[in-house]
Amino acid sequence: MANNNDWTAWRDEFPILARKSYLNSCSLGALSTRAVQRVQQFQDEWHEYGASAWYERWLGRLDELRAAVAGMLNAPPREIALAPSVSGALTVIGSTLDYAGRPDVVVADLDFPTLAYQWMARPGANVVRVPSDDGATVDPQRFADAVSERTALIATSHVFFTTGAIQDLKALADIAHRAGALLLVDAYQSAGQVPVDVREADVDVLITGPLKWLLGGPGLAYMYVRESLLGWLRPTVAGWFAHRRQFDFDIEHLELRDDARRYEQGTPALPTVHAALGGQSIIDEIGVDAIRERNRFLTDRLIGLAHENDFDMRIAPRPQDRSAIVMIAADDPHAAVAHLAEHDIIVDARPGYVRVSPHFYNTESEIEQMIVELARWRDG
Repeated sequence: MANNNDWTAWRDEFPILARKSYLNSCSLGALSTRAVQRVQQFQDEWHEYGASAWYERWLGRLDELRAAVAGMLNAPPREIALAPSVSGALTVIGSTLDYAGRPDVVVADLDFPTLAYQWMARPGANVVRVPSDDGATVDPQRFADAVSERTALIATSHVFFTTGAIQDLKALADIAHRAGALLLVDAYQSAGQVPVDVREADVDVLITGPLKWLLGGPGLAYMYVRESLLGWLRPTVAGWFAHRRQFDFDIEHLELRDDARRYEQGTPALPTVHAALGGQSIIDEIGVDAIRERNRFLTDRLIGLAHENDFDMRIAPRPQDRSAIVMIAADDPHAAVAHLAEHDIIVDARPGYVRVSPHFYNTESEIEQMIVELARWRDG
């Protein structure tokens, strides 16, 4: 391993690892002591200041989080907004587009359903679904074939939740932009485990959040919007955090902020904001590049052991296109997950597969134990 991290030492930061083999970061990142301490800080300030904590402390924390996310994505803070969820962020962005001339929104069959639902429910929009030829990845040419002068945007994942395959964002951005369309990326499954550089990838909108690999918990999402689009993508849904002078409480005039905060809605979930700051500090301290290297090592070990034990998998054919999400075929994945849980091994089930998602804090021995128990369950 070409880094200086003591991965075993990091395990002390996550209490669940003392009791269980937690291999389910794709569903929910492990809770750290740092996150707990930041939430305790929020509670202490609530006790101390009451509502004045908003002005004394908490508005500054929102700025702190936006800045941290911006640094991770290689963007300025003014291009970052907070949202309650991916669905909430998509609703705001979906409201900015005129579908009269460009009704098509291109998604992949492997995308999380939220990406399609937003436009399936939106009048005037037409969802175009791009198929996978191998069941694990989507050839960029498939997107190129689907995009036309009717396309408003490509809306797809950086990492597919169904297979862990990583998409080439720059290739997709080039395809969208050649047709005069936008690229919207759901990076909820990638940020924190795979480097994300919005400048290098040339994406227009990117949505992610702290729930999974960023170790911050549920109730929050992050939205990047390219600054050159801020004036053009004017939302037709709004909340008081989007107002340029929100504390004027002006009910007669809506003046949107001139940065990405124009896409924010109501009061953010402050406990999650604080938990997210704790988790983000760990990600920033280690560095996503180092996490990616560590996770590739663990994932390669997992895939190798699965092959040795004759498990079928649904993964990207090329190693460089694989993330730390491994789908292992199982006749009854829910029963398999329950069996593993009885042995204090936490994974997840998806139709036809057991989904295993190690993060930097896991060990080879945990992966080996998981494969042994899964094989024991399969062989009866």
